[in-house]
Amino acid sequence: MDLSIGTPVDPVPAVVRKALAEASDWPGYPLTAGTAELRQEITAWTARHCGAPPGFGVLPTIGSKELVAWLPSLLGVGPGDTVVIPEVCYPTYEVGVRLAGATVVRADSPPGGVRPALIWINSPGNPTGRVASEAELRAWIAYARATGAVLVSDECYLTLPWTAQPLSVLSVCDGDLTGLLAVHSLSKRSNLAGYRAGFVAGDPELVGELLAVRKHAGMIVPGPVQAAMIAALADESHVDEQRARYAARRELLSGALREAGFTIDHSQAGLYLWSTRGEDCWQTVDALAELGVLVAPGAIYGPGGAQHVRVALTATDERVRTAVARLAAR
Repeated sequence: MDLSIGTPVDPVPAVVRKALAEASDWPGYPLTAGTAELRQEITAWTARHCGAPPGFGVLPTIGSKELVAWLPSLLGVGPGDTVVIPEVCYPTYEVGVRLAGATVVRADSPPGGVRPALIWINSPGNPTGRVASEAELRAWIAYARATGAVLVSDECYLTLPWTAQPLSVLSVCDGDLTGLLAVHSLSKRSNLAGYRAGFVAGDPELVGELLAVRKHAGMIVPGPVQAAMIAALADESHVDEQRARYAARRELLSGALREAGFTIDHSQAGLYLWSTRGEDCWQTVDALAELGVLVAPGAIYGPGGAQHVRVALTATDERVRTAVARLAAR
């Protein structure tokens, strides 16, 4: 049973498929900025779910991964610059810094003696599922402003809370959007990983800079996908249904892992159970593989993950039940 990859396996909502099909006759170039309808829907969603103050800019992206990988370069970060990323995190943060030729510093709180050009924070976190507190978010905002850095909050799992309610960085900025960006994705909330549908919201000047560069780089969300995004953002019923699916799978897997001797750390939100038996993660991976259960080794997310494995909730109900049975039989 493959619990190593966080890719959705459940159906794309019918309302989204219908919108995509109806927009399929789109012979012209789509707008990099997104249609007026899409921008309006993203704006409404961000105000509603992120508590963003008025005046923020929005821009659709080709999923969120391409933005994570290319944002340092798009913002002019390069050799001689420093980018702060979480201690344990999605590998593409570091890949994007390397592509730009900049230097990585890993830190889970504002590091002293560093004046970064860009800071990535991630709440709820991947792979840990950790949720940052309001105090932590405010500390990062203060640090970014004191050092002149751009602060980017990856909030792709914001709508999947379990034991803690995540906050958007846009909700705690006291109305000042300067230097702040929030990244969101429809991959998880709406099962649209195959559509490549995401967006960034925040400081309108920064969003304008990104738009100007992305126009020339061909970073454009296809027109039919823009139509599908409008439908997905306007409908919360399918999100509630999907959240319930993940909640049921989470309960089964977390119980089975604890019965098998694992401790689950953080995992307050999102799609992963950050699990450990207090041993080298590769030893854990091998032991679970012998049971026919595949998980991701924590070491690939940073040195701080060396004794953890990431267990994804993104498997069908049948496969989750099979994995639970195999864990119980060990």
